[in-house]
Amino acid sequence: MRVADVHVHIYPDKIAEKASQSIGDFYNIPMAENDGSVARLMERIDGTDIERCVVHSVAVRAGTVKSINEFIARTCREHSQFVGFMTLHQETPDMAAEIEHACELGLKGIKLHPDTQGVNMDDERLMEAYAVAEQRGLPIIFHCGDYRYDYSHPRRLKRILHEFPNLVVNAAHFGGWSIYDYALEFLEHEKCFLDVSSSMRYIGPRRTRELVEAYGYDRIMFGSDFPMWTPGEELDLFRAVGFSEGALERMCLHNVESFLGVDL
Repeated sequence: MRVADVHVHIYPDKIAEKASQSIGDFYNIPMAENDGSVARLMERIDGTDIERCVVHSVAVRAGTVKSINEFIARTCREHSQFVGFMTLHQETPDMAAEIEHACELGLKGIKLHPDTQGVNMDDERLMEAYAVAEQRGLPIIFHCGDYRYDYSHPRRLKRILHEFPNLVVNAAHFGGWSIYDYALEFLEHEKCFLDVSSSMRYIGPRRTRELVEAYGYDRIMFGSDFPMWTPGEELDLFRAVGFSEGALERMCLHNVESFLGVDL
């Protein structure tokens, strides 16, 4: 079975270990296995069914947006199996120009992490980015949910989805990492995709199946959240839930194609 991993973080070699450790510290999770480098990612998907990866990183300062986007674009040119998403920051002075530059680099969508960026996802400073993304057909991956913060609460995403009804969105982590029931309450009947990344280890196979069935097989996508977790191991967890081959193929490939708007 061909698999696309829709949720992969990568970093330049010189900062990969430090960046991964920062993520581990943020979530209080040991990061000894993966350093977030491209080389380690390639090692981790080698020998698995994962053929394509949607790769991205997050700018915690406006001044790093361009360099991150250039790194992601350069890496995608070197690795044809990667699809690159740009980062943005709420303090970016000209969202439209930044998006235009990233698109010229070949990036295909946007990734935002409101919690680490310290901004409400429905902050007015980001609304221009959503309007441009909706107009250009650029999909957005949002980190969603954290019981410790309110920045990425699914109710905020619901507001965005209603204000921009044609925006293509992946509400990562079943729409609400660590607050899965709130996510279901706010997003069950909304128009968005959701990925399973950084969730299955916490909620187990029974709740994973329940959430997939509640949202519908046509909305769920496979994602590993590398370097938080090892892609092949996450794929094994997803398969172990016991979905049919047809359902797995939809969630691991065809829904990702629909989200991206391309044939992989």
